[in-house]
Amino acid sequence: MKKLHTFSPWERSQAVLLKEILKGEGIDCLLKNDQLLAGMGEIPFTECYPELWLIDDEVYPRARLFLDHWLKNEPAGDGAWVCPNCKEELEEQFGACWSCGSERPSV
Repeated sequence: MKKLHTFSPWERSQAVLLKEILKGEGIDCLLKNDQLLAGMGEIPFTECYPELWLIDDEVYPRARLFLDHWLKNEPAGDGAWVCPNCKEELEEQFGACWSCGSERPSV
């Protein structure tokens, strides 16, 4: 196992979200210390930071790249595209044209 990222105690929801996103990408991980915020003050605050750990060390480079893009809010995809059917300009998150319903062409 290898630690991918440490979050502040107030970023727990972001840590849970990233864990689920990575799981959807086929990257197994677990979240440590995600319930320790209530214990802050009784235990050292640094022990209360949620940590995202990878189960398989071999996927670390892929997971690190994905996490870095996500944390910087940079798209990991190909960018904006134009519908080949109706010529509507679409943002990268759309897999189909919202105007005519045509599928996004593969690159």
